[in-house]
Amino acid sequence: MNDNKIIDEAVALMNEGYSVTLPVSGRSMLPFIIGGKESVILAPPAGLKRGIVALAWVENRRYVLHRIERIEGESVTLMGDGNLVGREHCSIGDVKAIATHVVDSNQKRHYLYTRWRKTASEIWWALLPLRRYILKLNI
Repeated sequence: MNDNKIIDEAVALMNEGYSVTLPVSGRSMLPFIIGGKESVILAPPAGLKRGIVALAWVENRRYVLHRIERIEGESVTLMGDGNLVGREHCSIGDVKAIATHVVDSNQKRHYLYTRWRKTASEIWWALLPLRRYILKLNI
């Protein structure tokens, strides 16, 4: 079963009311979510706005778990925290879930939208021109 089908099944279970924890791979959400070591807990896509970490179907071919950069009408722009320039675009209807918590390697849950985490992600956004250098430090 490929990743898209697995995520389709996870979203279907979430929509039926089950709690779904999805492992994360890749480096696109560094430094806030560590692929290969952490997972996210998914919830239905309510309250979409800038800064929310969303699971979205993009380019009509793949899922991404990235932060919402902006919403204009029915159009959503996403960008991974660890990305330097790449952005994805989708419609609001293609946002399948939001991440509410990150689960670390010790199985401890951390709410993604505490005041500290929201402030840190805004500072990280402002540091976009410097991310290349900061990410090389392997934080």
